[in-house]
Amino acid sequence: MDFLTLFAIYVVVVLTCIALICKYSGQQQTPFGLLFDSLTKVIAPWTPLWLQSFTQRTLHRLFHQRNSMFIYLHILLEGAVYTEFTYEVFGYCRDMDTTLTSLSVPYVLLVVKSCFFYLCIRREPGTVTKKRHAGQLQVYPYDKRIFYPGVCCPTCQLVKPARSKHCRVCNRCVQRFDHHCVWVNNCIGAQNTRYFLLYLLSVCAMAADMALLTGDMLLHAVVRSGILQGHYVDDDGQQQQAGMLFVIQHLFLTFPRIVFMLGFLVFVFLLLAGYALFHSYLALVNQTSNEWYKGRGNICQHCHPSPDHLCGPPASDQSKRWFYSRGVLRNLGEIFFPLRPVQKKDN
Repeated sequence: MDFLTLFAIYVVVVLTCIALICKYSGQQQTPFGLLFDSLTKVIAPWTPLWLQSFTQRTLHRLFHQRNSMFIYLHILLEGAVYTEFTYEVFGYCRDMDTTLTSLSVPYVLLVVKSCFFYLCIRREPGTVTKKRHAGQLQVYPYDKRIFYPGVCCPTCQLVKPARSKHCRVCNRCVQRFDHHCVWVNNCIGAQNTRYFLLYLLSVCAMAADMALLTGDMLLHAVVRSGILQGHYVDDDGQQQQAGMLFVIQHLFLTFPRIVFMLGFLVFVFLLLAGYALFHSYLALVNQTSNEWYKGRGNICQHCHPSPDHLCGPPASDQSKRWFYSRGVLRNLGEIFFPLRPVQKKDN
């Protein structure tokens, strides 16, 4: 069972990394950051300068500049999963009399997901421009806790509208800024949040449906083989009843690619389902992830060491945290029908 032990350790390590990322996201000093800095200091003296320079340029290119590498990686992983599903799982499912309607659902979801994926990539997120600036300033009021009037973006040379933020990757201010997503190579803002949320939900549905079909196929394969009623001889020469661990090992040896695909699908579903639930929650309360991170402490940066003229009057924790919430239905309406800048008519 050495292979299963290594695979279990791999799963535990990955899930632990995800948990730490979720716990320490939004903080300046994280365990990963401290560990990376420490390792860099230890390794740097023995690393050639050209390799250090190449690594820095590569990481800067991947995470601090717009590029399409993660889009290609997304398509590659998706293509690999669907290739394996089509050429192996599909045939086994047809042998087990699974209906074509059930087997066609993953492909329908793929088309739906691809539409939302394309819209996330191509849709303009709500860039703050000089032409629309006056109207964008009127869309949202300033809460005077996270967003306050009169602050100018030093890069764009424009006064920041409430709920906007300058994206260092795209080099632009975005209205109702949520985050920059490397998987779509675009900012998520006022005009494309709805597509991003639907994209997440469609990917979760796609992964869940394919995982269920694959799991059902493996279950039928085990039942048909009759292995549960079988026996095997252990290392001590004793005859043992085939248990769950023996069945899992048998599946790994008989359907290795299918089992790894199933594990990948489950991993993707669990990861993105949590992320989709988080963004669904933000949509219901009319918050962005940028506001959620900044508002975790509920402390105005202008109140230290003492309040200044930009600070608003004291407010309850509820009003500070849900300043932009207008009720569940209106919050969802704002996501799917974004507020538009007021256009002044010329006389």
